[in-house]
Formats: sequence, structure tokens, C-alpha cells
Amino acid sequence: MQIINSCLIISCLIAGLANAQNRDISYMSSGGKLNPLQAIMDIRHYTLVLDVDIENKKIEGSNTIELVLSKNTDTLLFNLVYLLEVKKIKVNDKQVSFTHANDKIYIIGSSPFKVGKQIVKIEYGGEPPVAVKPPWTGGFTWTKDSSGNPWVAINCQKEGGGIYFPCKDHPSDEPNEGVDMFITVPENLVVAGPGLLKKVTNKKNKKTYHWKTNYTISNYCILFNIGKYKVVSKDYTTINGNVVPIQFYVLEEDFEHAQKLIELKERDSRVLEKYFGEYPWVKEKIGIAEVPNSGMEHQTMITFQNKFNYTKIGGHDYSANLFHEYAHEWWANKVTNKDWAHLWIQEGIATYSEALIYYELGGQAAYDEIIDGHKRGIKYKKPMVGGDEMSEDETYSGNDIYTKGSFFMHSLRYIIGDEIFLPTIKQLATDPKYTYDNFVTTSDVEQLFSSTTKQNLKPLFDFYTRTTDVLDISIKQTGFKKYIIKINNFFMPLPFEVTTNNVTNKVIIDKDGITVNSTLPPQVDAKGYYLKKIQLQ
Repeated sequence: MQIINSCLIISCLIAGLANAQNRDISYMSSGGKLNPLQAIMDIRHYTLVLDVDIENKKIEGSNTIELVLSKNTDTLLFNLVYLLEVKKIKVNDKQVSFTHANDKIYIIGSSPFKVGKQIVKIEYGGEPPVAVKPPWTGGFTWTKDSSGNPWVAINCQKEGGGIYFPCKDHPSDEPNEGVDMFITVPENLVVAGPGLLKKVTNKKNKKTYHWKTNYTISNYCILFNIGKYKVVSKDYTTINGNVVPIQFYVLEEDFEHAQKLIELKERDSRVLEKYFGEYPWVKEKIGIAEVPNSGMEHQTMITFQNKFNYTKIGGHDYSANLFHEYAHEWWANKVTNKDWAHLWIQEGIATYSEALIYYELGGQAAYDEIIDGHKRGIKYKKPMVGGDEMSEDETYSGNDIYTKGSFFMHSLRYIIGDEIFLPTIKQLATDPKYTYDNFVTTSDVEQLFSSTTKQNLKPLFDFYTRTTDVLDISIKQTGFKKYIIKINNFFMPLPFEVTTNNVTNKVIIDKDGITVNSTLPPQVDAKGYYLKKIQLQ
């Protein structure tokens, strides 16, 4: 590969300076087409060392990136928001020249960087972006709790980890050997982070918290929260007999609420393990951190904020915020989309998991109610899967990945039956082929279900995920008490519950439709297993 030319560098600098005048990052979106310079890099490990200056809303430190190159190259490329200043870079302990502009760091070698392992240390600092509407728009939230103590939260799913640390910012690559984070804060505050807390050291009225992950982790989960926290902990024995602590980093002022929340977490764990297998991060913890914004699925330290208000499901207390983000430990953190184009897998199945706990707590009526709510929430503005190599913004904005993704699971479950659906969804969540270091696409999910059902489900997956169509069903009277039921946009034979003369039968409707005898017009799919419109002719 050639060294980038000076014209490109100058244009990037100009763009960066223009943006810097208003500190705008609304244009940033993680993912998209993978740059060839980053396609040859396999990120293995990050070591993030930061001193957080809360008073001045600044960070200062470094990130050491361990990676493996698959090809020789004269340029390394990383992402870092233009608002932060890169001060020095070393590659394999040798200082190198670089250009930082337009949210990218180009490291240019005096000789090619060779195939194999490279260690890149980037020293940087400054004022990171401030979140405008967290967690949907990312950045730092610098605020205080009601007692006046500093309270800091970070969110970066939309924009990517590059809004505050140098990284390869693409969902298709995570640090396989995890992350070490050394975060320094004033001594009266606590840092809640991913993985395991290895050590806390004291120096000059400050404390440094060393958090370490033992697993691969996505960039938008590599973050921390700071507050006047107390840690409430209880051991939990998983479905496989492993003991893992539930740890709640709760503000001191809310300490009285901690025990109840941990009890709910324990209950929710039982439900999620029943359907999706053992909690994914047994070598670390089941973590929760109280934050000043709506919750997020940050790996082993999901965030929570609903003022400890609960709804009742079948007489049981329930928090949608707490449960949905926790479901993401399986669907997002363990089973991860390779490309944001397939975000429905994470969000849709996590949303469907809410229907499963509704069933566990309130029975079939509660399940039916939440599924009906998901169906009514579908907007049909654009397909759940709009292509490939899409950015987070392109997929997320205006999409039905939550509600339609959930309802798709409801339809699929009806079509193939519980005896296949439930074991297969658990297989998707537990098979190494689809988890941890291995990422998934819509095709992977379709091929798994097609394999377990021994039928071609691709037309069904394409219909639900790649179109905004609904089934167009016509019921036409063709004679005395005689009707033909057809699917006008037929794509594969499907089972339907058809009610005639007050009797309901499950039948297969193929491309030719079916003819039924009925005193009154027949009812088709009265319980609502499909997205459909019905024309009575």
C-alpha cells in the first residue's frame, strides 16, 4: 500500500478544523464499509490508561494497541475523534510520525510494518465530546448526584469507541485477548468498569482502578462510569453450577434500593439461562452500574436508571430497563452482529426475550399482550436489513429492529413449533460457531434454523428482514358457503389457524391457496402470529 498523499492529509486537516469550531460529532457513526487499511489488522488487546480530570472535564493518558497484521503495510489507521489531541505515538517502542485529522490517525512508517504482531502506543488527551442525548447520542455525561457528588457516564454505541480512545472502530473486530483499563479519579470516587477489578492503588489524593476483561469485548462496551458508589454483592450459582457474583455499583444515596434490585437480577438470570443457556461471563461478574441516563448493555457492567420504579407482571415486580439490557449479555455481547446491518439480531431477540419473561411471570395472557404491543409498534419505514457494510446510523435510524425483530421471532416460533424453535434459539446463544470471537449475520441465523427444521427458511427470513411487506391474504367467496383463501404475495407454504363454523384447524396454505366450507366468512390467523392484511372479497 502507498503512503497517503499530502493533498489528502491537507483536506482532512481542513475538515477537522472546521468541525472543531463547533465540537459537533453528530455525523459520527460506527461501522460502515471497512477501510482496507483496517481490514488487514486483527486487534488482540487494548491497554487503556487514563487520568480523568472531572473539574475540567478532560482526560489524559494513552492506549496501547496490540494487533496482528495479515499483510505488510506502510500505513496503520486508527479512529479517534478530532476533539482529542494525539501527542506521541510509538510502534514497537520506536517513535513514529502520524497525521490526526477527520477523526482518523494515520501512522506512517519509515519502512513497512511487517506481517505479524505490532504494538502501538498512542498518547493523547483533551476534552472528549459531551453527550447531548445519552445513550442514543454518545459522549461523556458530566453531572452530579442529588448529594452533589460528581457523577460521570460514558456512552458510545452510535459513534463508536473512537469518541474517547484510539481504536479500530468496526463491529467486525474486537480485542480477542480483552482489555486492561487503568482509570485514575479523585480518591473519594469509585470507577465501575468491565470485567474484574484487579487492583485499586492510591497516590496523591487519587485512586487508580485496574479493570481487566478475560473475554473479547466490543468497542462500545469498553468504557467506565464514575460515582460515589457503594458495591452491593451477592453470589449467584449459574445453571451449570458456576458461582459468579452479582455486583451492583449503586450511589450511596440509593443504597437502600440495592438489595431488591439484586433479587430481581437473580430472578431474571434464571429466566434468561432457561432459554439461552448459562450466563456468558462466568469468569467475571454480573455487574450493574447506576447511571444518570437510560441503561445500556455494557458487557459485565450493564447500566441502569429508572429511579427504582417497577411495573407488575402477574403480581411480580419487573423493570424493562433492567431486563432488556441484561438480555443483551447474550444478544449483543455474546452473540454479536458482524456488521451493523444485522443489528436486528441483537435488538430483536433481546426484545423478544422480554416476551419470554412476561410469559414466565404472567402466563400466556401476559405474553400475548406484550407481543401485541410489539406488533402495533412496527412502523414499516424500511427493512430491518438494508444491505451490507452499513453504519450504525444507517441501520438504527427509523428502523423496526426492536419490535419487528421480536415479532419475527414470534412468527418463526409458531411456524416451526416450540420443539424446534426453543432448542435452536438456545443453540444460537451457546454454540461456539456463533458466539464470543465469532460474529453472525442474518444468513448465519437463517441457515441454522433451516438446518434444524430441515426446510429452506430463506424466503421467510428475506420477507421479514429485507422487506417492509406484510402477508396479503384474500378471502373470496366462490359459492354457497364456499371460500378460497390465498396469499397473494406468496413466497413459501405457511401454517395458518383457520376458523370455520366455530372450529379452528391448523392448515398449510400453499401457492394455490385452500378452499373451505363455512357458514360465515372464515377467520385466518385470529391470534395474530403473522404480520398481515386481509381482504374479504
